[in-house]
Amino acid sequence: MIRPLEDYVVLSVKKEEKTTVSGIILATEDKDKPAMGKVISIGPKVENIKVNDEVIYQSYAGTKVKLDEVEYLLVQSKNILAIVEK
Repeated sequence: MIRPLEDYVVLSVKKEEKTTVSGIILATEDKDKPAMGKVISIGPKVENIKVNDEVIYQSYAGTKVKLDEVEYLLVQSKNILAIVEK
């Protein structure tokens, strides 16, 4: 588990794949990547965001981190733009 410091948030980002009708998986470009993720853990100075929240963040914010073959995104809370309410 990653325990972020200060105002950082660890996100799990769902990778979307586009598939043709015939089943061929198309590569997605970074500009098309989704800017949504699930909050895995938060730093001690993070306000208004909770673990398990689904959030929208700035597309090119953060640092990719790989731990135990799982990729996470480490972003500052100021780069999280909204919480998705269901």
